[in-house]
Amino acid sequence: MTSCTIPIRVRTGMVNLVSATLQLYRQVLYATGRSFARSWLTMVALIAFAVLFLGTSRIAAPLGIAGGFILGIVNALLVGATLRLIEQSLSGARSIQLTDVTESFGYYFWDVIGVGFVLWLPTMLLDMGMQANPYGQFLLSAFLLLVFILLNPAPEVIYQVRHDSTLNVFKASYEFVLEHWVEWFLPFAILILPVVLSPSGLEEFFTLSGRVGRGAGLDFFQILMLPLTAIGGWLSYVGLDSEGQGIILLLLTPPMAMAILLFRGHLFAMLHGSSRRQRLFSQQLGTR
Repeated sequence: MTSCTIPIRVRTGMVNLVSATLQLYRQVLYATGRSFARSWLTMVALIAFAVLFLGTSRIAAPLGIAGGFILGIVNALLVGATLRLIEQSLSGARSIQLTDVTESFGYYFWDVIGVGFVLWLPTMLLDMGMQANPYGQFLLSAFLLLVFILLNPAPEVIYQVRHDSTLNVFKASYEFVLEHWVEWFLPFAILILPVVLSPSGLEEFFTLSGRVGRGAGLDFFQILMLPLTAIGGWLSYVGLDSEGQGIILLLLTPPMAMAILLFRGHLFAMLHGSSRRQRLFSQQLGTR
């Protein structure tokens, strides 16, 4: 074996890995576009859900603890319904109908409630501890960042992986992230790149990860905030000031939220149950 054999093999392996990953994203993008075209009614439902959620938030705000419980129930109903509609959109068996929207309420309700409750306990303790501990804010941010990373695919686990309990959802999410963290987080990194590169990028990233981490991506408000933040970041990057972004954000946020949910669903489906080695092997077979 010559001294240049190993570097050549390393370069070949890297090229094959990049090629396999790009092929994966091409397949996911194609599947996302196909699902989007057949399930445009889901986007309309998301807009209606957002109006309902905002209305409930205003009603619940002055009710204190009772209002928090009401908002939590409505959030679980809307998130569960959204996951059900995305699940049906991914299958591609037929176009989404109005009856699918009305029948989606109640699906995955207890899954969303279970995940939220398990995360609520340690988060509440950390929130209370912030007042007495000078490092409380740092500990809370670190905890929420960890939740954001390890439980990021929890929504997809709920409607794509068979599970018997909330702990199984956590376990499946954790194992998925360990196996596929590069392929899973790379599109997200590209999506929020302008936000991270902004002068206050690090602070905005921790704010975003903290908000999403509090509910493991199962907070309906955060389903809309991620595309809103990403679109705003890209518009600022191309030089459009905040005053001129309002209408564009209003128009683009619903379809972007829908596209992100579909993309995540298809990406999870293609990654789950496979390995990087299997995709490399398939890529090599396809190039022969």
